[in-house]
Amino acid sequence: MTKRRSRGDGGLHWDDKRQRWIASVTLGYTAAGKRIVKRASSKTKTEAKDKLKEIIRDYEDGLAIAPSDYTVANAVMYWLDHGLKGRDPKTVRLYTDFAQLHVLPALGARKLRELSVEDVDKWLASKTAQLSTRSLKLIYDILNRAIKNAMKRDKVKRNIVDLCDVPQGRGGRPSRALTLTQAEAVVTAAEQAEVRIRAYILLSLLTGARTEEVRALTWPHVVAFNQKRGTWLSVEEVGWDHKEFAVYVWRSVRKKGDTKTVKSRRTLKLPARAVKALRLLREAQDNARADASKSPIAGDLVFRTKTGTALTATNVRRDFRKVLNSAGLIDREWTPRELRHSFVSLLSDSGVPIEDISRLVGHANTVVTETVYRFQLRPVLLEGAKAMDAIFREHA
Repeated sequence: MTKRRSRGDGGLHWDDKRQRWIASVTLGYTAAGKRIVKRASSKTKTEAKDKLKEIIRDYEDGLAIAPSDYTVANAVMYWLDHGLKGRDPKTVRLYTDFAQLHVLPALGARKLRELSVEDVDKWLASKTAQLSTRSLKLIYDILNRAIKNAMKRDKVKRNIVDLCDVPQGRGGRPSRALTLTQAEAVVTAAEQAEVRIRAYILLSLLTGARTEEVRALTWPHVVAFNQKRGTWLSVEEVGWDHKEFAVYVWRSVRKKGDTKTVKSRRTLKLPARAVKALRLLREAQDNARADASKSPIAGDLVFRTKTGTALTATNVRRDFRKVLNSAGLIDREWTPRELRHSFVSLLSDSGVPIEDISRLVGHANTVVTETVYRFQLRPVLLEGAKAMDAIFREHA
């Protein structure tokens, strides 16, 4: 006589309510003594047993498997809610908007364990005419990180998004750099403009600092070399009667105040025209502070509004375009960040080695500089051409 299984050991039975065969098995017990039961269902006995075998194999291999009703939307929304702690609110809003506009409508309803490489490839390909390459990388990153987070929580076996490549997106406006003639016109126009934007443009163009770094600059980080004491000291302490000046580019407007990378923290010596512009700006701020009829200027920020608050990107863009118009350029064709591109281009045209340019702009290595500013750099590998010219001299 066949011995009956103990209750909970598992088996195969027909579920009238679901109209499916249910295969189940007990694989052990939790620390609390509760049974660990795995189940699989299908319209046929064979398929239900095969599914259960796969679940058992995955369990024994230590692999995770997502619940049958767990979707891509569940994974993405969980990551948006729990995976962005400590991020700037603007960053969180950017990720959320892109997820809701581009990820969830196309893939949200897909069961996570059934998501395939083909699904992701087709989805990215469908976005190439609509989004730039940068935006494609952003939505790819959202999905990739959401599924990695789901793996940590035993919702899926592997991250198939890692196997996909980001295609080339819609072409955007390429970054530009001022020619020497254009740069001279901008400098001339800036020196005739309001003192704040004058200092902003000259500092950005003549040092190559990022606009986010310039906006975060503080007066204690504007320093002069004191020859008597043999050290660099803040101009607040030692004034402007010195020969050498520099800025400590140690901060940015990012949430925690850090620069983009560790290598981005650098000290830059100031050209004379930038020094003069900063001195005039400091004098204007001191006069405003001393004028009792005006609101006091608070804080150490070099670039700020009349009420002492930090400049926004909109503030800078508005004033920057006024200067461009005065310089005879079409303002809508340029952005403040292209002052940095112009810095790189002008140095490269002047023969400054790419290694030096890379250090000045705060890149980790020259590969980054060559990639980001490939259109602004002149050919830097000149030794071969010089040698060949010397070997094969052209006869007159």
